[in-house]
Amino acid sequence: MAMDVIDYQIFGDDMQFVEVELDPGEAVVGEAGAMFYMENDIQMETLFGDGSASQTGVMGKLMGAGKRLLTGESLFTTAFSNTGRMKRKVAFGAAFPGKIIPMHLGRMGGKLLCQKDAFLCAAKGVSLGISFQKRLGAGFFGGEGFILQKLEGDGLAFVHAGGAIIEKTLQAGETLRVDTGCVVAFTSDVDFDIQYVGNIKTALFGGEGLFFATVRGPGKVWLQSLPLARLANRIVGASKVGGSHGGEQGSVLGGLGNLFEKD
Repeated sequence: MAMDVIDYQIFGDDMQFVEVELDPGEAVVGEAGAMFYMENDIQMETLFGDGSASQTGVMGKLMGAGKRLLTGESLFTTAFSNTGRMKRKVAFGAAFPGKIIPMHLGRMGGKLLCQKDAFLCAAKGVSLGISFQKRLGAGFFGGEGFILQKLEGDGLAFVHAGGAIIEKTLQAGETLRVDTGCVVAFTSDVDFDIQYVGNIKTALFGGEGLFFATVRGPGKVWLQSLPLARLANRIVGASKVGGSHGGEQGSVLGGLGNLFEKD
């Protein structure tokens, strides 16, 4: 199945959405719940798996859906097709603050590895699979388990990441050490592993954890400054400090002020 060639425009700053323009007969596949709005003549179809050529037939669909289940995603995706005679638009929004990154898979050797919750949408025909970590260290201590999401094809895909995004081009042998949750995506030629910090005092009291990710070139890697897990932990921590009270939650006075409140 040939990839649909789609046009797009990204709107917003910290809470972005991507608007995809479809010619008659073109389609885009989105993650469940990611659709923002769509124009007339856009028809939705729920797919078991991703609807790519590799998932034709009953067994192909079951295998594709099973792969998505292993990554913690829904068994289903949704295809949005332009059934009219004019160009139509459909938009997809991110679930938390960050940036949307367009990925031209054809320029990356046809394959991209990314965190399991990073995929937003793609031109129909792009295959959504899984990639198992080759090293036990990466699997047990990487924070994402053994499984990464694998996007394959020569079409356009969109990945979402939290906070600010930076793209690094690594030369052969060049190594970068990164917080484990901050690696969003990387090309298939990048070597990815998890390493121990090496200093028990730093590991226990430095606040950075016991392990960090190492990415080694050649290849490209995309990093995010605010992983969703880090954002969620801060929100949960602030709610515990502030309690269930109003305006002083999370402030220095919030915790102290509660000591003087009557039951």
